[in-house]
Amino acid sequence: MRLFDLATTSTAVAQTPARSAKIALLAERLRTAAPAEISVAVHYLSGELPQRQIGVGWATLRDLPAPAAGPGELEVAEVDRILGEVGTTSGAGSQARRRELLTALFARATAEEQAFLHRLLTGELRQGALDGVMADAVAKAAEVPAAEVRRAAMFGGDLAAAARTALSDGVPGLRRIGLVVGRPIQPMLAGTAESVAAALEKTSPAALEWKLDGIRVQIHRDGDRVQVFTRGLDDITDRLPEVVALARALPVTSAVLDGEALALAADGRPRPFQETASRTGSRRDVTKLREQIPLTVFLFDLLHLDGRDLIDLPSQERSALLASIAPPAALAPRLVTDDPEAAEAFTDDALDRGHEGVVVKSLAAPYTAGRRGSAWLKVKPVHTLDLVVIAAEWGHGRRSGWLSNLHLAARDPDSGGFVMLGKTFKGMTDELLVWQTERLRTLRTSADDWTVRVRPELVVEVAFDGVQRSSRYPGGVTLRFARIIRYRDDKRAQDADTIDAVRQFVQS
Repeated sequence: MRLFDLATTSTAVAQTPARSAKIALLAERLRTAAPAEISVAVHYLSGELPQRQIGVGWATLRDLPAPAAGPGELEVAEVDRILGEVGTTSGAGSQARRRELLTALFARATAEEQAFLHRLLTGELRQGALDGVMADAVAKAAEVPAAEVRRAAMFGGDLAAAARTALSDGVPGLRRIGLVVGRPIQPMLAGTAESVAAALEKTSPAALEWKLDGIRVQIHRDGDRVQVFTRGLDDITDRLPEVVALARALPVTSAVLDGEALALAADGRPRPFQETASRTGSRRDVTKLREQIPLTVFLFDLLHLDGRDLIDLPSQERSALLASIAPPAALAPRLVTDDPEAAEAFTDDALDRGHEGVVVKSLAAPYTAGRRGSAWLKVKPVHTLDLVVIAAEWGHGRRSGWLSNLHLAARDPDSGGFVMLGKTFKGMTDELLVWQTERLRTLRTSADDWTVRVRPELVVEVAFDGVQRSSRYPGGVTLRFARIIRYRDDKRAQDADTIDAVRQFVQS
C-alpha cells in the first residue's frame, strides 16, 4: 500500500462530517491493505504512530525539502521502517542522523504525503477517525460484528492488532484473543452524574465507592512476577514497590486487579495530587521517594483470578471475589444501597475525609474496558472537567511576561477536533504560571502579539459552577466561573471530556 493512498483517504475522511461515511471510507481503504500493512494503516489513519513516540517535534520538522513531483511512490511499510529507525537512533550524533533520515523521507514525498506525515508526526492528524469510528471501520472491512472487534481490542490492548486478526481470520480469530496476564487492557471509565440521587435514578440498588484522587493502577500478577500499568498502559512497576508488595502478598497464583494508588497524610487524608504524581513520574531513587511519599493502594475491581477471566461477571460478583483475596485495608470503601439518604451520608463521609466524592456503580454491569458509560457514574460536589488547552494569552500587570489566560476546549468525537468553551486565568499560582509559560512555548504553532496558539496536547482539570448556553463559542455553551485545578500529566488529549459531556451540565 502506498502512503499516498492513506493520505488521500485521510483527507477525504476529514472532509466528511457523517460518521457512517467516515467508516465507509476507512473500511474501503483497509480492505486494500496487505496483511503486513494493516496494523500500520490503522495506526496512521487513527492519527498515531505504532511506536507512539519517536522523539520528533516541530523543531525537527523545520526547513524540510520541497515535495517530490509526480505520483507518490512511498510504500507504507518502508515509511514505518524509517520512522522506527528515527525512534531508535540514540547516542552521539543521533540528532543529526534523525534529521538526515527525515529529510530523505520528506524529499521523496509528494505535497499531500508531506502534509499527512507532518500532521501525523506532530499529533495534528485530527480527521474524526478515533477509536470508536476506527473499530466500526475495521468491523465493516472484515464483515464481522463491531462488538467482536472491540472485545478483541480490549483484551489485546491494541485495536491495530485486532484489525489484523479480523481481516485475516474473522470472528474465529478474534475470539481466540483473550485476556493475558501481563498484557494491560484499557481501563473501564466512569461517566458523570450531577448528584448521588441522579445516579441512583439510573441504577439502583448500586455500589458506592470513594472517588479517590490518585493514580489509576492495573496490577498483573503471574506467580512471583508482578507488573503495574498506568491508565495509559505504561509500565511503572519499578516505581511502585508498595503495589508490587501488596500483589505478591495476595493468596493467589495469578490475578489482574484494578485500583488507585495515592499518597496519604498521617491523618489518612489525601496529600496533594502532585505528590502522588511525583512517585509515578520520577525514575529517581525509588527507595528515598518511597520514604518521603509512601503510597497507599485501594483495590476496587478484579478482572482475572487463578486462570479464570472475570470481565463478563456482574460487578457484584467480581467485588465479592476481590474481597475474598484482598485484606480489608486494601479495598476501596464501599456501600451497597438503594437508599438515597444512606448514599448521601456515605458521600458526605468521603468528602469529610478529603476525597473527591463517590463513584456509583451498577451491581449487574460487566467490566467494559476503554468505554465511558452509565454503569459507573462519578459524583463530585464541585463539578470538574478534563479539558484541552488550545491557546493562551499573555498576561498583564503582575502577570506580565507570563502566558496566563487559557483557551479551553472539549473533545469532539465526531470530527476528531476540539471545541472551544471559553477562557480562564483563575486558580493559577506563580509557580504554575512559570511552568505553564515554558511548556506552552514548546507547543506553539502560531502567535500574534496577544495570543499563542498551541498543539492540543495539555489536559487540564477545570472546576466550574455551571454550564450555560452561549452563542459566542462554537459549541454553543460556556463554563461559568471556570478555574484551574491542575494539569493532568496522566491524561492525553484523547482522554479529555467530550463536548457532549459538557452539554449535559446545561440547565434546561
